[in-house]
This record gives sequence, C-alpha cells and structure tokens, in this order.
Amino acid sequence: MENNQELDQTDELHNEYTGPLQNVSNFERGLSIGIGALFIYSSVKNFRKTPVRALFRSAIGAGLVFRGSSGNCPLYNKLQVDGTKTESVNIRTTFVVNKPRNEVYSAWRNLGTLPRFMKHLSNVSETSGTRSHWEAKIPEGSPVSISWDADIIRDEPGSLLSWRSLPGSTIENAGKIEFRDALGHQGTEVRVIISYRPPAGNIGGGVAKLLNPLFKKIVKQDILSFKDYIEFHHSGAVDGFR
Repeated sequence: MENNQELDQTDELHNEYTGPLQNVSNFERGLSIGIGALFIYSSVKNFRKTPVRALFRSAIGAGLVFRGSSGNCPLYNKLQVDGTKTESVNIRTTFVVNKPRNEVYSAWRNLGTLPRFMKHLSNVSETSGTRSHWEAKIPEGSPVSISWDADIIRDEPGSLLSWRSLPGSTIENAGKIEFRDALGHQGTEVRVIISYRPPAGNIGGGVAKLLNPLFKKIVKQDILSFKDYIEFHHSGAVDGFR
C-alpha cells in the first residue's frame, strides 16, 4: 500500500512539474547553439550599421542558444512534441508532364540539376557513374547543411531510376522514379517515391525533428515543381534556370 502511495505521489509531482524537461535532441541542441552563435556574432558585428536589426537578431540568437543549452523548446512544450523521438518522411505522388518519356528520364538522371527545382537540396554532385554526393539545408535557408553519399541502385533508361544513401550516412535517403507513357501517349506519367529517415542514436533523434511535416510539404512541392521545370525551363534554358 505504501509503495502504491509513493507511486501516486511521484505521478502527481511529474504532472505538476512544468520546468524545462529535455524535449530537444542532442543533435538539434548543437544545431541551435551553432545557429544562435552565428546570429549573435552577426548582430555584434553590424550593431553600428543597423542597431535595431542587430538587437532583433541578437534576441533570436540568445533564444536559440538558450534552447540548445537547456535542451528545452517552449514551442515543443505547447505542441506536446518530443524531439528525442525519431520519425521519417515518406512521399509518394504521381503526375503527368507534357514531355517525351526519354527527356523526362534524362532530366532526373542528371542528378546535378536536381537543386534547380528541388529547393531543399543545395547541391548534388556525381562522383562516379553510380555514386553521388548530396547536400541539403534542413530547414530550408539554414546556414547548416546535412550531407550524405548515395548509390544508384537501378537505372533503366526511360523507365526507372532508384537510389539509396550509403550505410552510416547522417540521414537515410532513398528514392524511386518510374516513367511511363501517359494515357493516349500524351506526355509522361511520373511516379515518385522519396523517403528521408533519421539514423539510430542521438544524431538520428535530432535529424528526425528536422524531418517534420513542414519539411515533408516542402519536398512534395519541390517534386511537383519538376513539372514546371521540365515543361518551361528545361529545353534550351537549363543554365539560366535557378
């Protein structure tokens, strides 16, 4: 009976306590401190030129540094989000573009051009016939990049392209693109499956919170913007499209 009473009292203490329990992963804590320090440095450096803006940036920087050092995010508290748990982003979509199948395939196969319509990617470079190096700014516009290497798993010209990140990467990324003639041979049906998954461990927990619903929405919009890229900017204007 006494043990049960002690458990009940402990539960009450947990329910009453509203202090800064950790809800931000170690990776995200380090990221917050790094970005916050950059904001503070920038505000000090530019205080004489733009004092109001500098004060605003320093306040943001201080908030980020506190977030990282304490391991607690007030916004996460309100949303009841636990940043130490891992999640993944899986996107599946199908659309039709008004271009021949081989041309559509070639646009995807030229991995270096992916950042031109996938804005969450800052750079993709092919290091060999099947291997490539990827860099992404998550969240978009962040001064910190996440990078990984990937191998092409299947490459069937005009029909299928799939890739997967190498084991031990900072982030697990995989994708498969299928190309089919649209109904009535009017353009190409593109079927896209892309997955971002955090690795296990503390780093994975931090990456997981960057892979949030907003990021999923951004990636899906990037994929759909391929239609605009291939139909209006690809032919004869590749170098000028950014």
